[in-house]
Amino acid sequence: MNDVDPATFEELAELPANEPTLIEGLPGHGLVASIAVDQLTQQLDLEHHGNIYADEFPPVVTFEDGMVRDPVRVYGGKNPDVMTLKSDMPLPPNSFEPLSKCVLHDLSEEFDQAIFLAGAPAESEDERGEVTGVATTERMREKLQEANIELASEPGLVGGVTGALVRECFHGDVPSAVLIVKSHPFLPDPGAAQEVIENALEPLVDFDIDTSELEQQAEEIQKRMAQVAEQYQQMVQEQQESQRSEAGMPGMYQ
Repeated sequence: MNDVDPATFEELAELPANEPTLIEGLPGHGLVASIAVDQLTQQLDLEHHGNIYADEFPPVVTFEDGMVRDPVRVYGGKNPDVMTLKSDMPLPPNSFEPLSKCVLHDLSEEFDQAIFLAGAPAESEDERGEVTGVATTERMREKLQEANIELASEPGLVGGVTGALVRECFHGDVPSAVLIVKSHPFLPDPGAAQEVIENALEPLVDFDIDTSELEQQAEEIQKRMAQVAEQYQQMVQEQQESQRSEAGMPGMYQ
């Protein structure tokens, strides 16, 4: 593995949580992770803990409510003890390793375990929202089973930024789980985000989130996230053109 410098974490406020669970919400297939973690961050009123910078990130800022902000941010809160990782834009492949090293080196001492969300295209309407789990440790595997989350039965591959983060946590002995969520093949999927919150995140992390907004404002959320989804699909296509998936892997999730 090439020696890559990690990204930089800038702490803005002390984390109020005690050994929280990190929940990753970076743009991926169906934007399920982004939509779900946006909802969690808002509903749990998490505080802005800090920002992550890397030379490999696009040279842009985002803005909301008339204020500029950094695109890649970390939030946290207590009762429940939760930390979230968010990005307002898809991240380029050359930034995956610096970001994952930053999470392991600068943040992993602050969280107790990590949960990653990976989207997978549903082959039918009935499949949308189905969740299966993969664990990096035997104890996390048991936690998935205790939460009545079906374990992935077929071999597969977790790619993209989620795969890089899971790999880093796996080799860094950070207990982690990947929730693979079946979602709309082409559009942002608030319904799938609602399902993974209610049927997987709530029992795993032990909190209660009002997801009615995801159902009531599904069309508005799809429109709001459409540009991010388009950017993500373009990035995936470019990645597939330059690097094909390994043969023999029936499923790739990211």
